[in-house]
Amino acid sequence: MQRHLISAADLTRDDAIRILDTAEEMARVADRPIKKLPTLRGRTIVNLFFEDSTRTRISFEAAEKRLSADVINFSAKGSSVSKGESLKDTAQTLEAMGVDAVVIRHGASGAPYRLANSGWIDAAVVNAGDGTHQHPTQALLDAFTMRRRLVGRDTGLGQDLGGRHITIVGDILHSRVARSNVDLLHTLGAEVTLVAPPTLLPVGIESWPCEISYDLDATLPKSDAVMMLRVQSERMNAAFFPTEREYSRRYGLDGERMARMPEHAIVMHPGPMVRGMEITAEVADSGRCTAIEQVANGVSIRMAVLYLLLGGAVFESKNAPVTLQTRTEEK
Repeated sequence: MQRHLISAADLTRDDAIRILDTAEEMARVADRPIKKLPTLRGRTIVNLFFEDSTRTRISFEAAEKRLSADVINFSAKGSSVSKGESLKDTAQTLEAMGVDAVVIRHGASGAPYRLANSGWIDAAVVNAGDGTHQHPTQALLDAFTMRRRLVGRDTGLGQDLGGRHITIVGDILHSRVARSNVDLLHTLGAEVTLVAPPTLLPVGIESWPCEISYDLDATLPKSDAVMMLRVQSERMNAAFFPTEREYSRRYGLDGERMARMPEHAIVMHPGPMVRGMEITAEVADSGRCTAIEQVANGVSIRMAVLYLLLGGAVFESKNAPVTLQTRTEEK
């Protein structure tokens, strides 16, 4: 792996498979009475969040603590950032503290890349979401969930998602989750179709490695996984569709539409879900919906990413199985 994780597009197939396979080992740690590894003992990780977050911040914090790292949580609200301190000044403050990694979420697209390549800080940088650009660990946890459900927990080791058809529905324009998933799923061999009204598709989407459709009903029968996205009204400064009811009628997933999917197909959502808008309660609460699994899998994936970036893991070959060395006396 590289030193930083900024974009899902930076990952090779071998990188992605290595992270997914390592996450399977990390998931086994969660089944133990003592859910800790000594791997990152003595390392300091800062969660640098300039945007509000619940799932991602808590997920990273849980992953870091399970790896025995020292964790510092930094929120822009109530900090010097709210007084006008720049990203550079904040980074240099962290550098003076001797941190080993920075997990950053920022409202400006490109901020994690800037931090990683500025020379301001000598630490690994993990992008936890930047503007409408990228959210690589979300794409990894989504791929991990798909591989477990569609290929198998154990039989999936070393495997990609070749031949699988993934449909992503909703607000593509404002979604860093959609961009990250398209990049990673393409790398893993899956065929991706984006479904949205024309007003919620970004300029230049024709160059993305995926298909485009405006008809959700036509894509469902051939989908192995359908990922519903929230309409991000907080990022909108204009009317992108007539009414919420009209959007839900054309692009929402209800029980009738779910019945048109293949029996093995799953429904995914990165959260938070707006029930009644893009997904009904019937679908959200069904056994085919993986939203809660995605949250649990997020901890395993983030443990894997931090382990590989900071743990000094050595692999005999790119396809070698990952074995975590633990000490039985570790508490």
